[in-house]
Amino acid sequence: MEICLFAGNANLPLAQAVAERLGVGLGDALVRRFADGELHVQIRESVRGRDVVLLQPTSPPVDEHIAELLFLADACRRAGAPRVTAVVPYFGYARHDRRASGREPVGARLVADLFTTAGLSRVVAVDLHNAALEGFFSIPLEHLSAVPLLSDAARPWISERSVIVAPDLGAAKLADRHARLLRLPVAVVHKTRLSGEDVSVHAITGEVRGRSPLLVDDMISTGGTIEAAVNALLAAGCAPDIAVIATHGLFVGPAMARLSALPVRRFLVTDSVAAATGAAIPVELVRLDVLLAEAIRLLHDGRSLEALLARGEAARPPR
Repeated sequence: MEICLFAGNANLPLAQAVAERLGVGLGDALVRRFADGELHVQIRESVRGRDVVLLQPTSPPVDEHIAELLFLADACRRAGAPRVTAVVPYFGYARHDRRASGREPVGARLVADLFTTAGLSRVVAVDLHNAALEGFFSIPLEHLSAVPLLSDAARPWISERSVIVAPDLGAAKLADRHARLLRLPVAVVHKTRLSGEDVSVHAITGEVRGRSPLLVDDMISTGGTIEAAVNALLAAGCAPDIAVIATHGLFVGPAMARLSALPVRRFLVTDSVAAATGAAIPVELVRLDVLLAEAIRLLHDGRSLEALLARGEAARPPR
């Protein structure tokens, strides 16, 4: 069964890079909007009897990119594809995994149900905001990690005075994984979220005075968490030699203005989402095409992802 790779409009450069790694051409699909805003998707080549892979991060605008993925999946299923796999490097709504108050939806569960309804057979994701999201899916979910890639990219510029810093308690396990790979100590910033964009820091656990912090998180969205953490670290006497590492660099809303005002020497993120244009901050990209292409090839051949997943698990603390 031949691999056929299609992509929506969310991250065409990554899709093209993965296609090249696989030695296939990017599939011919029309994905556009009518004048009234309705989405129109058309698969313009045969997928009958082919192993279809759809590459689409559900990044901002999240709803539009989710709709593109769902329409592509439904079109391929109706055209006779026996198996349709969604490779979703960034999974939108991952933070909507519970109700913060009594009258809210569980958005992540709803999106997972929509994936199944659209006819997807399997989902491949990278560094979900909450690994427990796997329980929301009734279809297999393969959870890859970019932590080893990011740690390897950071290794040349760390020193014996470096310290891994989690900007909040939610990132503490992620910080431990980076620390195990880079053999560095860990500090944790304790924050209180005031709104969707603003946070307040009230304590730091761990030694940061005179050290060079490497702030690590799964994503950078509006930059509020990073801004608060950096200011707290500077107030605690850290060295003015700060770096930020995250899998997903969204950089939305006030992020660029906020982060460009901080003494951060580099931001290291993957290309899970399309790179921000005209970035006012020093952003370095780590490519995911090799990781994603290898996962696709293993799944296509019916082989286990154990060795691939073990690279990320090696960075996880023992359970």
